[in-house]
Amino acid sequence: MKKIILSFTLILAFAFSGYSQDVISSSSRNTGDFSNEVKVNFLNLIVLASIEFGYEKYLSEDHSLDLQLHINDRFGYNSQGGDKNYKTNSVQASMNFYFGDNENGRFYIYPMAKLRFGDFEEVLDGDLVTTNMNAFILGAGAGYKWEFSNFAFGPYASVARGFSSEVSDRFSAVEANAGFSLGYRF
Repeated sequence: MKKIILSFTLILAFAFSGYSQDVISSSSRNTGDFSNEVKVNFLNLIVLASIEFGYEKYLSEDHSLDLQLHINDRFGYNSQGGDKNYKTNSVQASMNFYFGDNENGRFYIYPMAKLRFGDFEEVLDGDLVTTNMNAFILGAGAGYKWEFSNFAFGPYASVARGFSSEVSDRFSAVEANAGFSLGYRF
């Protein structure tokens, strides 16, 4: 738990250190000056009971720093229940690059780095087997974001490679993720 609190505190400190800059968000050329966004992935909240909070700091009109905290992080879309229990959390950082000229929304791509920590427990042949899910993960993704007034929302998807032999032995080295975020810009 101390790791989670320390990681989240460092992420917030880094994110707010650039708060004094006055830049606009990805597509707000005509809708207002917003340089920050807080968001939640409500699709995975409903489907997986995984809570994904994010903070996006717009560094310019065409790119932003995106920091996320994933509580009850799952490996891909593997289910939990019965004899399977995920006890994992993660922190993720990415750099979003926006493309296009639509004033209400644009496509973006992003490279990402993620740290997952925790355990996965399951019962196999009557025995409790625990897999250490600690992993460093690198990947890339793409999405689309609509922005209206103070709100932003849109779908995204990513694919990533984990660097943990224990996780790769139990699951796979490659992991896919997708979601639909809803954010508030200020």
